[in-house]
Amino acid sequence: MSQKKNSIGITGGIGSGKTYICRLLEQRGIPVFYTDYEAKQEMLENRQLQKKLSDLTGSPIILSDGTLNKALLSAYIAQGEQYARHVDALVHPATRRRMRQWLKAQTCPVVAVECALLFESGYNEDVDYAIAVTAPEEVKIARVINRDGHSREHVLRIMALQLTDAERAAKADGVIVNDGTQPLEPQIDHLLHSITSK
Repeated sequence: MSQKKNSIGITGGIGSGKTYICRLLEQRGIPVFYTDYEAKQEMLENRQLQKKLSDLTGSPIILSDGTLNKALLSAYIAQGEQYARHVDALVHPATRRRMRQWLKAQTCPVVAVECALLFESGYNEDVDYAIAVTAPEEVKIARVINRDGHSREHVLRIMALQLTDAERAAKADGVIVNDGTQPLEPQIDHLLHSITSK
């Protein structure tokens, strides 16, 4: 059950632009919990979690300079769904605790949680509304290649571990189409009005 009356989960596949949508929400005064960032913070701060992840991957999860070994984690997860599940089983519970504490501490009438795996991880149970951000597959692939420098094959492997846009949309309370042609702000304002007027 949600700890906030108007909490919105923003979800979408890699390259969908959900983070950009959340930046637009922040411009409207809506606080956002960024699950990926908070998960990284948990991995950097939680020694017990670091040990479990290092044991799982077979290499230190924290580099000698104190930063997270993102390449190791990404390569491990990209091996397949069962590998991603192993990491998620360790990271999600700790991150979810952080999210629940954050939700409880918020005083704004509307707050948002950005989470790529909102439905897969069960985080949708902690928010009142789920919004799916969608974009054509080729648009998403191009965005990730340009942003992160990953190969097309690597991006496709990550996509294969996530729900499709159609699957997310079927589970969500609303959809924002971020295809690069449809204006985003009217879509966001319409959804916010629908939520706050209920």
